[in-house]
Amino acid sequence: MILLDGKKIADQIKAEIAQEVIQLKAAGKKIPHLAAILVGHDGASETYVASKVKSCEKIGFGSSLIRFENTVTESELLKKIDELNKDKEIDGFIVQLPLPNHISVDKVINAVDPKKDVDGFHPANVGKMTLGLPTFLPATPYGIIELLKRYTIETSGKHCVVLGRSNIVGTPVSILLARNAYPGNCTVTLCHSKTKNLKEMLLQADIIIAALGKPEFVTADMVKQGAVVVDVGITRINTDKNPKGYEIKGDVKFDEVAPKCSYITPVPGGVGAMTIAMLLKNTLLAVSK
Repeated sequence: MILLDGKKIADQIKAEIAQEVIQLKAAGKKIPHLAAILVGHDGASETYVASKVKSCEKIGFGSSLIRFENTVTESELLKKIDELNKDKEIDGFIVQLPLPNHISVDKVINAVDPKKDVDGFHPANVGKMTLGLPTFLPATPYGIIELLKRYTIETSGKHCVVLGRSNIVGTPVSILLARNAYPGNCTVTLCHSKTKNLKEMLLQADIIIAALGKPEFVTADMVKQGAVVVDVGITRINTDKNPKGYEIKGDVKFDEVAPKCSYITPVPGGVGAMTIAMLLKNTLLAVSK
């Protein structure tokens, strides 16, 4: 069993981007600038956005954090998005999800200029991804693909089962792994809450992408010997056993599944670390758009 060390690979990618920033500075070209809009005080979102800002500083990017309270109106948020769309200093920006219930996520996603949509959520970018055209890829699926690539894991002709059909992870990663490319050329089965015989499906999988958000859902009896398992799940579980008062669990019961795997991601330290690295890679790409 080999650990797919997302933190190590993410650090490599950030170092590569930092070198490109040095070259941009030396050539007198524009330095990439990433902005983030954060609404409210969700703990996970706060942590994630803080990591983005810190990563920008480390690799030499400019960064901006725009904060709003949960009481911000939809029109106020859309106005700020329009300002960022028009701001030539900002190369790419994200609106951190989730948003309060009174704000339409679809309206927000559609309001972002596709050329600055470094999250890869705009329908124009999703359409290009589906057609295999150059575009911003959603950061988490992009991170999964890059992780498989950097560990030279064979994907062609393999059966990949994706657990979860969200627009953020499950659906886009199923599209990417089915493409005529490397990593890709998989036969992909996209499973969800209505899927029957789920265990039987998983036992056929050469590659499992678990993105359900259900802690320790995938157990050893669902995984065949030698499978590659990528765990996207990250859930905070309250416990007295940890000084922090909680533990982070993935969608896979790691201790019992890992011995059966050829490769597996840890949680934390796997896909999560890759997500930020690929967001930075998208922002570097945005400078040339």
